[in-house]
Amino acid sequence: MHYGIIATWEMAFEGIKKGFELIEKNFSSEQALEEAIMDVEDNPEFSSVGFGGLPNEFCEVELDAAFMNGDTLSIGGIAGIKNFSNPVSIARSLMKNRFNNFLVAEGAEKYADLNGFKRKNMLTENAMKQWNLRREKVMKEGLSPYDGHDTVGMVALDFKKTICCATSTSGLFMKLKGRVGDSPFFGSGLYADSDIGGATATGLGEDIMKGSISYEIVRNMEIGMSPQESAEKAVFKLHKKLSDKRGKAGDISVVCMNKDGDFGAATNIDDFSFVVATDKQPLKVFKLNRFF
Repeated sequence: MHYGIIATWEMAFEGIKKGFELIEKNFSSEQALEEAIMDVEDNPEFSSVGFGGLPNEFCEVELDAAFMNGDTLSIGGIAGIKNFSNPVSIARSLMKNRFNNFLVAEGAEKYADLNGFKRKNMLTENAMKQWNLRREKVMKEGLSPYDGHDTVGMVALDFKKTICCATSTSGLFMKLKGRVGDSPFFGSGLYADSDIGGATATGLGEDIMKGSISYEIVRNMEIGMSPQESAEKAVFKLHKKLSDKRGKAGDISVVCMNKDGDFGAATNIDDFSFVVATDKQPLKVFKLNRFF
């Protein structure tokens, strides 16, 4: 029986360790993913996810998250939510509904309140300090305000052969109020089908959404490509299309896993990191550079 879990970025190491231990104890991939991503969300040292996430133009922390179950294709997503500690848990809870699977801003906050989720001020002193420094540089030096868009995205396969995926992010640093990137959008930021595999993406959401890259990776695996081939083909194709049509492609990095526990990753940047643990691959951080 093959099983495993994979995530974008080295910051997910401890979360992946916890998630993998849960899978080995026969917990579901849903449970493992929620616990793994909560570990990242709760750590104030990570400036692009959860508590300590970098704020928007008005120094407000707006969070996005999503969850997908590959057995049923059930989905749950939230965007632009403020002052709740674990957006991934709220997203997961929305999967149980037949309707109203994706909620935003005040609607998402009202739902979270009514369903007993914990409120918390997600703006840390360090994040506020970084915001003030960046604002000063923007005003004095004319720098672009946008920086930091490292979504934590994960894919997990459990003993029952269920594949799930989930994402969580605070989005672009100093983004416009209400801006949402690819992370909570199914097909772009994440996609799972237990008959095939799952994928998730991180990078510049505005460009990733132009290619529905997570869905494409899963479909590549469906027609017989390995996870690695699927990831590389999808990243190269979207990078080239954006470059040809727009003159430039933003950051695009992906990880994926198929129903047999094989995994893949690809990127168009240098020094992309990801974390993986499977029954065949001990827990490890990999560093990856662009392959073209």
